[in-house]
Amino acid sequence: MKINLEILSATYLVADEEIGDLRTKELVPKMVFRRRLTRAAKLVVEAVDKVNFENGRIVYGSAFGELKASANILSAILNDQMISPTDFQNSVYNTAVSYLSILKNNKNEILTISSGDKTAEKILKVGAVKALDGDEILLLASETMNIENIDQINKCIDTLENVVALKVRVTEEKANINILNENNSKYPESISQMIEIAKNYDENKQNVIEIQI
Repeated sequence: MKINLEILSATYLVADEEIGDLRTKELVPKMVFRRRLTRAAKLVVEAVDKVNFENGRIVYGSAFGELKASANILSAILNDQMISPTDFQNSVYNTAVSYLSILKNNKNEILTISSGDKTAEKILKVGAVKALDGDEILLLASETMNIENIDQINKCIDTLENVVALKVRVTEEKANINILNENNSKYPESISQMIEIAKNYDENKQNVIEIQI
């Protein structure tokens, strides 16, 4: 089965260590709420604003999830320290989109996927099926790996912070953007496929991809 998706809007942000110039203070005006955001949540809020998606269904994915919170918990256990309630709360995979849903008062379906290196592929497939009812769907992925001592285990990925957002809907038009399956090792493999789609997005034409289910 093949499903064609029109990319209505796309954006991606990547950095070797930390993405700069985030507008978190502007986009999240309440300081109490803003202070609770994880790094992934800040990137997600930024990306969603750039594709002008206010409210609707979201398919979100991350292979590694909230690494900083998870690492803090493991460090506390190792050192016989008390686990931070905030780190415990923020350690789940859907933390970023949960904060986003609160911020946007979005009560629509939000599905979180984590499938290792195939995370982006699964997001695209699930999003395509979800879009069959005619809704505009937001496909969203992030990886935030800029944590202490990451250089001791990371030998192949250049960009430690990554986020990508694709706003899509089903179309009968023919595909004109190729989806590359080979990994660009510059980005985490779990997100590179979606980043390549966003890089090929042209706001001056219709952009269509073909998803093989």
